[in-house]
Amino acid sequence: MKKGKQIRVLIGDRRPVFRAGLRKLLSKESGLTVVGEAEDGLQLLKRVRELKPAVLLLEALLAGGVETEFNVLRGLLRKHKNLRVIALTSSEGEEEAMRSVRRSLAAVLSKRAPFSLLAECVRRVDSGETWPDAPLTASGGIPAGGSFSSANRSLDASPLSEREKQVVELISQGFKNKEIAERMFISEQTVKNHLHNIFDKLGVSDRLELALYAIHKNLQAAAS
Repeated sequence: MKKGKQIRVLIGDRRPVFRAGLRKLLSKESGLTVVGEAEDGLQLLKRVRELKPAVLLLEALLAGGVETEFNVLRGLLRKHKNLRVIALTSSEGEEEAMRSVRRSLAAVLSKRAPFSLLAECVRRVDSGETWPDAPLTASGGIPAGGSFSSANRSLDASPLSEREKQVVELISQGFKNKEIAERMFISEQTVKNHLHNIFDKLGVSDRLELALYAIHKNLQAAAS
């Protein structure tokens, strides 16, 4: 990458907390600039047209990795041939679903990969390099316990109780304390107590960091 060059990055993902967390991490990387976000296909097409990013970090499902009425990826690449698209997958099933459009992608990367790997991938695909495929498991060279978070904690060793995991699941979906209390049939003060304990156990400092941790560690799936 040329000295002083800023790689313009757009984030396309349905979850506002994930987008916010990824933007926060990318903003600390030299040479990378997040120019915008999108939460659905139509918004994504509009953002790409207006903001002209060089690299798009695109959630696999939003890309049309499963049957959808509107295949976002096809529409994007038809109109923006120079756009470099990195599909972000949450599971082996999503990765498998992206194989049919792999030739149209610059890379397929697991959301469980270390953030340093994502940053390297962005830089390499922007420079025109080929990014090798790798399975989601540790045997493929991507640590199964890694994440885009700077923390390196293991979900298998999670100290959270089942109730605490339910709270984290709802936090990651964007619910507020009052809404969580109503859904779990507990008081709002009990929710606050759970959050205090969760923060202490996981070593996170706020709801955003907690939600980002949960998404990358698949804690939502563990709680369901």
